[in-house]
Amino acid sequence: MADVYVASDRRYEKMKYNRVGRSGLKFPAVSLGFWHNFGSGDNYDTMKAMCRTAFDQGITQFDLANNYGPVYGSAEENLGRILREDFAPYRDELVITTKAGYDMWPGPYGDWGSKKYLTASLDQSLKRLGLPYVDVFYHHRMDPETPLEETMEALASIVRSGKALYAGISNYNEEYTLRAKAIMDEMHCPLIVNQRRYSIFDRGIEDDGVKKCCKEAGLGIIAFSPLAQGLLTDKYLSGIPADSRIARDGRFLKAGDLTEGRLNQIRALNELAGERGQTLAQMALSWILKDDEVCSVLIGASRPEQIEENVSVAAHTDFTGAELRRIDEISLSLPSK
Repeated sequence: MADVYVASDRRYEKMKYNRVGRSGLKFPAVSLGFWHNFGSGDNYDTMKAMCRTAFDQGITQFDLANNYGPVYGSAEENLGRILREDFAPYRDELVITTKAGYDMWPGPYGDWGSKKYLTASLDQSLKRLGLPYVDVFYHHRMDPETPLEETMEALASIVRSGKALYAGISNYNEEYTLRAKAIMDEMHCPLIVNQRRYSIFDRGIEDDGVKKCCKEAGLGIIAFSPLAQGLLTDKYLSGIPADSRIARDGRFLKAGDLTEGRLNQIRALNELAGERGQTLAQMALSWILKDDEVCSVLIGASRPEQIEENVSVAAHTDFTGAELRRIDEISLSLPSK
């Protein structure tokens, strides 16, 4: 007999939901990202178990991009299968998002921000997902050559077509964010969110003004890589585990990143997390959500237990002034080699 998934009746009890900018949409404080662990080389049963666990814990947003995998497109294909098998009755309770902007197929039309690329890419994504629309479609990165007006017109056209309900941007700096918002406002199209990298170790959105400008402009922020590719966890305190990201996939985090100075920072942050009654990963996620300027934080996971562990941060985002100062003192000092 087939394994039929029935969602937990208590799935919304553990999660907080935050309004995305000035829109009517709300994101769960914790969302599930498909950047890693949902590709063609990963275990399908584990993927399905993680999606079930996430939804049962109140995580209603699944975040993808056209080239998530590897191979490109495989994360969308795998989620499409999971949606058909498990989540067809729950589609209206889910926020499904995808993106285009990085290289996807060969030749001049499979990259960056042209209307041709964005339109074709979303059509392909919808086929892989088996959906008539996504809830948010993002332009994945700034394009210095394509006129921003063309890229925003592509997003607006996609929203008007019904293939996406809202438009978003990702990896946009302050200048491009404000320009994009102004263009979309003129077209009366809902540009509601900017997705940016943000963590205790990477505060680029504070340094370049995006965190402040998004709040003032009425855009939400959703943060990715909140654990700095696993550095803001306790997994590397005793060496490099065989199943870790460094050991399995060295594209984004390398063994050379684990200097003794960085490890000392991680140890000090881990100690503070313990004093707060949290794991280091939990504290790092709580820190992202400590104010009202980030509406959701994207977590990655390789097993369901990690998702259960991290959902609790939605209810523990309070920090004392002394704790925040201590985090700054530890993390903003340059690590010795």
